[in-house]
Amino acid sequence: MNDARIIFIGTPEFACPILQTLVDEGYNVVAAVCQPDRPTGRKQVITPTPVHALADKLNIPVLQPEKLRTEYQPVLDYKPDLIVTAAYGQIVPEVILKAPRYGCLNIHPSLLPKYRGGAPIHHAVWAGDEKTGVCLMEMVKAMDAGRVYARCELPIGPDETTSELYEKLQDAACTLLKESLPLYLEGKLEGEPQDESLVVIARNISKEDEQVHFAKEDINELYNHIRALTDWPLAYGMLDGRRMKFIKVRKQICETEQTPGTVLGFRDHAMEVACKGGILRVLELQPEGKNRMSADAYANGAGRNIPGHVFE
Repeated sequence: MNDARIIFIGTPEFACPILQTLVDEGYNVVAAVCQPDRPTGRKQVITPTPVHALADKLNIPVLQPEKLRTEYQPVLDYKPDLIVTAAYGQIVPEVILKAPRYGCLNIHPSLLPKYRGGAPIHHAVWAGDEKTGVCLMEMVKAMDAGRVYARCELPIGPDETTSELYEKLQDAACTLLKESLPLYLEGKLEGEPQDESLVVIARNISKEDEQVHFAKEDINELYNHIRALTDWPLAYGMLDGRRMKFIKVRKQICETEQTPGTVLGFRDHAMEVACKGGILRVLELQPEGKNRMSADAYANGAGRNIPGHVFE
């Protein structure tokens, strides 16, 4: 096994199987870099990031700079031969990119150059794409703009959510790394430049993105919007001035004469809402201030008088 000194840079759950794969495959991971631990939950308890927790379990030293672009020296002190990143959450400065003799590689969950940026999985589902994938790519100063050394494609099912696709892409990323990293270290992979004319940016999901608009979006747009934000951060509609989050939905393509956003009633374990070009069937939901619940539970409680009301 190549004894190259590897630093892994990543933060969320998506990155954990990739770090674990490096260790399982016998690579010499000398340190892990992740975002600082933050307060989480209602009690705002400081909680280790997923990568921090895993690195501790694996007895790998952890660095957590607040700003890597100015706090880079501790990383360089490890004298890395290779850096592997996945979903870090900060820009890696050029001084680090130039340091390792084997360069810096990034695992990116999209088919580059489509969906450069921080939310590629969300945007692939939101756009209604039928396929996505993972790329092993060169890290350069510009975001996600380096040469691609290896890639694999995955289909996106018509009802698949971001959270479901997330798990498939994790598995694909690990397989791609297992197969490609040995070849890369042996100099047997040739990087393919990205076509700049095909670039699509996948910006981070904003608070404004979380709200769906029945008056503006047709049934397919609404359905893809909600799928894209499941299980995080969850899409919501405004009903009687209060948020209602959509947990699990299905769509029915049909004609309806009702105003888009009108709650038609409850049928076959779903709350049905009129849309442009169809009906949104809400199977699970979360009214503002309440826990998640089935449509049946909602119908038997606070939702019994909702039919006829209209989402904004």
